[in-house]
Amino acid sequence: MTGSVEDAHPTAGRLTALLIDASTEAISAAHGHAGGVYLRSRTPGLLRLAVLSGLPGPLFRPWWRLHADRPFPVADAYRLGVQVVLPNATETMRRYPQFAAGLPFQFGSLYVPVVGGSTTYGVLTVLRPAVTDAAEVLSEHDRVVRLAQELGEALRGLEDAYPDQVAWDGEPVCLRPPTASTSLGRAGRFAWDPETADITLDEDLHTLLGMPPSEFPGTVEAFAEAVAPTDAHRILAGLRDTAAGRPPALPLYLRAEDGALRLLDLWNAYEPPAAPAVRGVVVAPGPGPTADSAADLLPDGVFCVDRLGLVVYANPPAARLLGRPRAELVGRDLWEAVPWLRRPDFEDHLRAALLTPDPVHFHLVRPSAQESETRPTAQSTGPPLSARDAGSPLSAHDAGPPLPAQDTRPPPSAHDAESAQQPYEGDWLALSVHPGPDRLTCTVRPASRVKDSPEGQETAELSETGMSALAPLYRPIALAIALTEAVTARQVSAVVMRELLPAFGGRRLAIYLLQERHLYLEWETGFPKGFLSPFDGVDLGTHLPGVETLTTGRPLFFDSMEQLTATYPGIPLDATEGARAFLPLIASGRAVGSCILGFDRPRSFSTEERTVLTALAGLIAHAMEKAQRYESEAALARGLQQALLPRRLAAHPQLETTGRYLPGTAGMEVGGDWYDVVESGDGLALVIGDVQGHGVQAAATMGQLRSAVRAFALGDRPPDEVMSSTNHLLIDLDPGLFASCCYIRLDPATGVARAARAGHPPPLLRSPDGRTRVLDLPGGVVLGVAPKAPYPVTELQMEPGAILALYTDGLVERPGSDIDEGITALRVALARAGAPAARPGGRFLAGVADRLTATARHALDRPDDIALLLATRRPAPPPGPH
Repeated sequence: MTGSVEDAHPTAGRLTALLIDASTEAISAAHGHAGGVYLRSRTPGLLRLAVLSGLPGPLFRPWWRLHADRPFPVADAYRLGVQVVLPNATETMRRYPQFAAGLPFQFGSLYVPVVGGSTTYGVLTVLRPAVTDAAEVLSEHDRVVRLAQELGEALRGLEDAYPDQVAWDGEPVCLRPPTASTSLGRAGRFAWDPETADITLDEDLHTLLGMPPSEFPGTVEAFAEAVAPTDAHRILAGLRDTAAGRPPALPLYLRAEDGALRLLDLWNAYEPPAAPAVRGVVVAPGPGPTADSAADLLPDGVFCVDRLGLVVYANPPAARLLGRPRAELVGRDLWEAVPWLRRPDFEDHLRAALLTPDPVHFHLVRPSAQESETRPTAQSTGPPLSARDAGSPLSAHDAGPPLPAQDTRPPPSAHDAESAQQPYEGDWLALSVHPGPDRLTCTVRPASRVKDSPEGQETAELSETGMSALAPLYRPIALAIALTEAVTARQVSAVVMRELLPAFGGRRLAIYLLQERHLYLEWETGFPKGFLSPFDGVDLGTHLPGVETLTTGRPLFFDSMEQLTATYPGIPLDATEGARAFLPLIASGRAVGSCILGFDRPRSFSTEERTVLTALAGLIAHAMEKAQRYESEAALARGLQQALLPRRLAAHPQLETTGRYLPGTAGMEVGGDWYDVVESGDGLALVIGDVQGHGVQAAATMGQLRSAVRAFALGDRPPDEVMSSTNHLLIDLDPGLFASCCYIRLDPATGVARAARAGHPPPLLRSPDGRTRVLDLPGGVVLGVAPKAPYPVTELQMEPGAILALYTDGLVERPGSDIDEGITALRVALARAGAPAARPGGRFLAGVADRLTATARHALDRPDDIALLLATRRPAPPPGPH
């Protein structure tokens, strides 16, 4: 039961439009550069980012969802109903240190609750330039408050008309705010009224299209043809969808008749009826013809990226240094065009440039041509900066920054000779990112050109030693973001290995966790096999650095093995002469364990490095403490759910049934899926359901609902009464959760089935001849929402040899695809199953169930639980002898 509100109700387009309008106007009112709206979700206490304007969504994935009880400004504004004004980073750090640690940049922000009547729907948020005093933003703050009040009343009216529809359960809509200027290049605006079909173009757009007003026919079809002849149908569809309140993924990337890139952005004005309903802008990206020519002649590389990560300009030196022809850079997302830029340090600097007005300067190692071509995701830490790929994980890299390579020349390109005229000039690049209102201008040069500067000396030292002298600049945000995705102790350890070791040039890692005054080895990498075994389970009284760093709470740093053995005589060594760092893992004053970092060669630890490593150890400790609590709850929930699932299904001579249950693997969370077969009069009741949410509460609620349905079924109550009674029970229990359910009462002797459905995916029926169809059962809303909801009953006929399949959405939902596609795939798989008669022995369905769940069973990542219930009707036994 996942998916965004856009998929659930026809009011979703209007809801999205209201949120987009409010965020866009709030950014303008507060002179901000980004903003959005957090909206309540259907999960109690969970807020979701519904709209994000002016920032690349995937780069800010850790802030997409937020619990209302967290110490964050959005949560306070929602939970307490207060307005939060943070004028600068200093005030943010003072009031919300956890939030400031995640985004340690100099920017200000406003948070205003969106309230309609007595209901708080969400929070309107604006990110703006920092100021010294909060009084400087009071006038702007008042305008944002008025916008939040207007949005709250609009949402209240929407909910009055359509109860329970003002919620958000999907990913955010990421969009570009209206362009602040036309400095991106040539641009023009237009307005279209869908009722009168009138379309008007401003003078700039007439010039851009090369169509004087006297030659323009004045129709929307002519306009679409003039902008992009091969994409005219996309333009017309986008206009219609925007007018209907269903904005497409914007902007539209189009190609003009001459092949040049054009961007089309649209928005719904929602002004009085006399005003045009849809407005838009057509942009020919780039600094403009004059600036284009000048930048092409610069010796340094220059490229421009808009606020959602699209490359809008690149000069020849930039193409050479980035290793991609200009034709493969312009018009593409930066990460798609240059995959080796997917790395945490670059993303952190980019976040800084997007949120602050000051330029950002840093160095990056460049992979060899072979690495950049054949291993584009080796150091990946995030998806392309595009709302189109918002489903990708933020931290998914497999290794740290690549070591300098000998051959750093890119392969020549036949279709862009300018990128092959000059080889790479070094393994390290110096980059600068200069923020602007509509785009980021980036300069890139070989690091060797700045060797005389302190930064250049630092880069030279790095290249000579192979050890990261830039490690003190490693910000906790890179590790913190990756740790948000880790929920088990081993996942936390894997993140530390991927994030921490490469950043500091380490080659060995060991993590010990405390249990009953003993330290047990949780993770090791890089040490000789078996070397750490004698230290597994050591008592806290043992004289070892890994123990004493925890008991004293003091990190221990040793520049070489000589220093280590001098302090701990007789300590076993692993035949290396490198440095060691022993870090205590302490969370909120509670000892969690210890972390050991090993290096291949001697090295010193600067004061800044020691400070950063100590701070990172605190992050690791908190993540480990959370993982331990989570694993304990997961074990409890799994035990509870296994106890609640049926051990035996009710049987009948003329009916064979089988069920399968697969728990989700993402985060080891346990859901509320269940199935059952219950005696009901002279027939059997087939039941499947799914409680929204995960964890102990979902499993416990599932057990209560399963027991209730069993009791109603044993009383042979009609399917609609079973659904209505279970609905009332869930509302009375008030767990803050809802559930879907499908209930079918089947008479095995006659094959007559009576079915009722409450917000659950439709069953499938395979006829004996192999034809398989989706049973389009009219159903009611999910259980636990509307006390008087009706649940209509549909009568079906099930022939001998037919197979009935009931399932939960975890079996048919896939990230990035529509659930209907998954249902179609399941229908096809069921149709390919053999006939029951072909499998003697009465266990035919077990094989079918295994085949239908094979792909999910072998998947490494199941984001949701899966339940499947199959039933087939056997032919009536022949009459016995008289």
